[in-house]
Amino acid sequence: MNFGGNEVVYSYDESEIIILPVPYDETSTWMRGADKGPDAILEASVNLEFYDIETESEAHLKGIHTVEPVLEKETPEKLVTEVYRRTLDLLDQKKFPVIIGGNHTVPIGAFRAYSERYSDLTILQLDAHGDLRQEYEGSEYNHACAMARAREYAPVVQVGIRSMSVGELPYADKERIFYAYQLYNDKSLYSRALEKLTKNVYITIDLDVFDPSIMPSTGTPEPGGPDYFDLMHFLRDVIKNRNVVGFDVVELCPSATNKSPDFIAAKVIYQLLSYRFAM
Repeated sequence: MNFGGNEVVYSYDESEIIILPVPYDETSTWMRGADKGPDAILEASVNLEFYDIETESEAHLKGIHTVEPVLEKETPEKLVTEVYRRTLDLLDQKKFPVIIGGNHTVPIGAFRAYSERYSDLTILQLDAHGDLRQEYEGSEYNHACAMARAREYAPVVQVGIRSMSVGELPYADKERIFYAYQLYNDKSLYSRALEKLTKNVYITIDLDVFDPSIMPSTGTPEPGGPDYFDLMHFLRDVIKNRNVVGFDVVELCPSATNKSPDFIAAKVIYQLLSYRFAM
């Protein structure tokens, strides 16, 4: 299925925006189902309106094409390598990749690919969890290690964090982490986070960054998340003031009885594309 369904049909060659699904869940540690996330997002995307009111634009006119998914599941190392290879290929073809997971192991390969193609890069993480474990459950590529691996490729700024193990504290840069409780009390910290970003920015979004009252369908929901518009308008300002070179949306664990989170995930993707290609 193509992102947007029959209303958004573009060939690969005419598309600037490429959706890369990665239905991977092998390193998840609590609720399973993130491997169903990409299909749920694609299915929900059919119900989007493709004129964006806020930006008065139609991002799909840049061309959106969904390619074949990455299906590697033998080992997390092989998954990371395959995502790296596929992302690098898209970048070399001057495409704008949007990676949809799957759990947070998925974009580790993309972090490496972007670091090799863009200098002065920062990886901006929106997430409930620090993900700074050096290894977890026997793997350096567990979803709980995503940002530990990211920091090996580029500086990281973390926004919305509200859960962390004591073992992660030695790796936490207090000048570059903006905790959810702080953002709740002081919205000006979003501007501080923006100031920490370099010229080029890759955005990684774990959907559990949103409060579970609007995003219950994640493998590890955490209360106290930022408001939808607070986060989206922060990302709007990031896109307006920096060169956002790509992004991923991961950790949707879809529910058979509540489709709203699937639609929210699809909306986040299209809203970011609207900001990126209208500004």
